[in-house]
Amino acid sequence: MKLSGILMAAIATSIAFFGCTSSKEQLMKMDESQVKLRSMQTRAFDTTEKDKMLRTVISTLQDLGYIVNEANEVIGTVSAQTTHIKYKFLEKKKYPLLITVTVRPRGETQLLVRANAQYGLKAVENPL
Repeated sequence: MKLSGILMAAIATSIAFFGCTSSKEQLMKMDESQVKLRSMQTRAFDTTEKDKMLRTVISTLQDLGYIVNEANEVIGTVSAQTTHIKYKFLEKKKYPLLITVTVRPRGETQLLVRANAQYGLKAVENPL
């Protein structure tokens, strides 16, 4: 359960502060800040049990209120979404909050877990 708690904190932090999106404009933006962002989205864990890590990711996302859309053990990805409701000028708007978590090996003793979040059509880079 300790691994689950650490993973939950890593995913929550990644969701709150950082993200990556597939829009053409943001894909073309490759500079030093992107490298920093990518390094902040990624955490290393001292385990080689990829299937257990993926199950932990799925459980953590569900605990955070996400609905898992797709999980692929072979390539090590989990995609999930939730809906965020925002009120603008007395109008209720729903925006999808999408997250993709990737698990991949790092050396022979670790796994890298990277969480990318997208809110609406923009990357999650600032929690405010």
